[in-house]
Amino acid sequence: MTYQVVDAIIEKIEPTITAAEAHGMATGMLSIDSETGAMTWLSEVFQNTTQLLEEDKQLLVSLFEQTQELLNTDEFSFDLLLPDDNADLGLRIEALRNWSKGFLLGVGYSTSETKWPGETREILKDIVEFSKMDVDGDEDDEEIENALMEIQEYLRAAIMLFKMEFSVSDDNKVLH
Repeated sequence: MTYQVVDAIIEKIEPTITAAEAHGMATGMLSIDSETGAMTWLSEVFQNTTQLLEEDKQLLVSLFEQTQELLNTDEFSFDLLLPDDNADLGLRIEALRNWSKGFLLGVGYSTSETKWPGETREILKDIVEFSKMDVDGDEDDEEIENALMEIQEYLRAAIMLFKMEFSVSDDNKVLH
């Protein structure tokens, strides 16, 4: 399932949300609670609508379940849903910003935590900065491409650590 396909589905119903933001939201929700259901995510993405076609709903549920599965594996196969590397650079930067915003929304939806376990507070601070990312016109495209790649790799690793920290934190709550 490509970014463009998911974005087209979402845009039909909720044009203010992008596929990147919706995927970030799903990832944030699942990072806090791996048992979050696809319908909870869909109702948050499409808050005021019931206009989702059944086939579109099934594709989005499939995306959510795939994200859930990838986040729950020990393998490092999770990736952000973003436009591919051939897409316009401005679109890719905007998508990364939107993904970061969505992740923060998903985390905020799933927890009112004030005591963040391990390194999660630092990860959240970084993601807040990514959500404000802007490109200075003085930088060349190659520098920007390299920075985007580094940020994406950082986010992939950071999300896995974030999820692990919350899993360990939840285990400790059960033990005490």
